[in-house]
Amino acid sequence: MVLTKLLKDIAKIWTKYKWSYINGIRNTILLAFIGTVLGCIIGFVCGILQTIPVSKKDHPIKKAAVYAIRGIVRAYVEIFRGTPMVLQAVFFYYGLSYLTNGALNFTDPWTCSIFVVSINTGAYMAETVRGGILAIERGQTEGAKAIGMSHVQTMLYVILPQTLRNILPQIGNNYIINIKDTSVMFMISFTELFAAHRSVAGATYQYFPSAAIEMVAYLCLTLASSVILRLWEKKLAGKSSYELATADQLSPTAGTLNSPQKGSNFDERHIETKGGQN
Repeated sequence: MVLTKLLKDIAKIWTKYKWSYINGIRNTILLAFIGTVLGCIIGFVCGILQTIPVSKKDHPIKKAAVYAIRGIVRAYVEIFRGTPMVLQAVFFYYGLSYLTNGALNFTDPWTCSIFVVSINTGAYMAETVRGGILAIERGQTEGAKAIGMSHVQTMLYVILPQTLRNILPQIGNNYIINIKDTSVMFMISFTELFAAHRSVAGATYQYFPSAAIEMVAYLCLTLASSVILRLWEKKLAGKSSYELATADQLSPTAGTLNSPQKGSNFDERHIETKGGQN
């Protein structure tokens, strides 16, 4: 009886306010996707900066600059990992204008939301990327340097492609987290899925049926994202079966080259002997 009433209320609310939910779902997906992509870029940049090598032979100015960069990155990571995203959104949307007397402010909730989600994700990704870089065998870095590659070239062409493959599950995890955590952006008037739910619940005074719709929507988004990310992982992993090379592919070619016939024009010893006799 109660379940039947719940389903009827859900159907009634969905029929009347479905476009509010659809618009909220669209905004949630876009914000989570853009924030995760930008956050990954920030994380990779911070990962490269944190792994810049320093040796005793380097100039003191270079050492000081590298240590300063590492300190700035570390402070950024600790601050944005140690504070809730909702307070970061409130600070940048309301507090920034308050502290600067209106000189600096975000006038668009979209821009502020993308900025907050990106820098928050970047703080987590920075540590993930750093761990992924350190997990790569040191011999690959040394080999790249041996052929004259710089630190940036080594990262871009040798280390980071392998790191991306290793940390892909964590990137997917951050994306799913962002789908859910974007719900706090209603605090700065961003119309995502949770904001749509609050609006509908306030108009109909039926909080739980609207919340049930929201819960199912979030579950569908996260499940679909998980399936897509797993397919992407399998594609990057390549084929699961490989053909074993049982023989050197160059050996047949090398084996067809016979020794020059004795006394022929290609016999170097014969040519040298003939020249000595002349």
